[in-house]
Amino acid sequence: MSAPFLPAGDPVAPALRGFARAHAHLVELREDPVHLRARERAPRRVVGLVAGGGSGHEPMHAGFLGRGMLDAVAPGQVFASPHNRQVLHASLAAAGPEGVVHVVKNYTGDRINFGIAAERLRHEGVRVGRVLVDDDLATDDTDSATGRRGTGATVVVEKLLGAAADEGRGLDELTDLGNAVAAASRSLAVASRAQTSFHTGEPAFALGAGDLEYGVGIHGERAATTIDRPPLPDLVVRMIDELLTGLPPGPGELLVLVNGMGATTQLELYGIFDQAAAVLEERGLRVAESLVGTYVPALDMAGFSLTLTRLQDGWRTWWRAPARTPAFPVLDDVDEEGR
Repeated sequence: MSAPFLPAGDPVAPALRGFARAHAHLVELREDPVHLRARERAPRRVVGLVAGGGSGHEPMHAGFLGRGMLDAVAPGQVFASPHNRQVLHASLAAAGPEGVVHVVKNYTGDRINFGIAAERLRHEGVRVGRVLVDDDLATDDTDSATGRRGTGATVVVEKLLGAAADEGRGLDELTDLGNAVAAASRSLAVASRAQTSFHTGEPAFALGAGDLEYGVGIHGERAATTIDRPPLPDLVVRMIDELLTGLPPGPGELLVLVNGMGATTQLELYGIFDQAAAVLEERGLRVAESLVGTYVPALDMAGFSLTLTRLQDGWRTWWRAPARTPAFPVLDDVDEEGR
């Protein structure tokens, strides 16, 4: 395996400059401290939406900057939390007259740095709400120090919050909505090969040819369990059954996200979605909305994640609402009956 095509030293800075150049009509890069802001904003939006986290998960979060989704993003180094100064300045750039909502994935560094920034914002008179995304079933156990990690459901949270914010919803309503979406979502990820180390050009951990890491994290964390790699239909059944068991009870309509971990092709991802949708239908559940693609990778890990979200009234309309960002796909509006 060859080393990644990255410049020597800091790989993040030139990538951010290139991203801002490529999408200059949508985003603006500010470099002291580093953060990105959207150039467009719906006129009715009164609360800014800010997210952030380590690099290496692109297009999350910067790819979701723009009208209909996020107002500003604080990017950290690879697999590392942004500094609280980045979060503070991103929030000041994004805040509306009713404040700002932070979308925070459940990792210790993110919680600490977003928390410090929130305290500084409140000291300056800016209202702050926090949405904590904690959807990863792989760490839903007593041995985990922080509990469920924040993974693929972050995309769902940011899309629904963005559409609701564009309608002029207030801080408390948006905070409650975001936390409700996170609570209605669960994810699991598997990998057949680790991401490539920047330093060695080799996989960050070794797996045998017939092995599968069951429950990997988006920072390249190994799973608690290595299993013999089953046929895809058996693997998808196992993942779906665990996700359904972990989901809170609710209506039968689901949003399904099939997410590539970096090195998995679209051909494979659509095949995985076909398997997942068939399993859910066999269990009497309806796949009302879906998203298939690489949205929350772990650099070039070979694997995929599945996210299920139980949809509530109004959520499909927000999911289908227009978004003008570098990475989120254009969706058709639902009709009056939500179809």
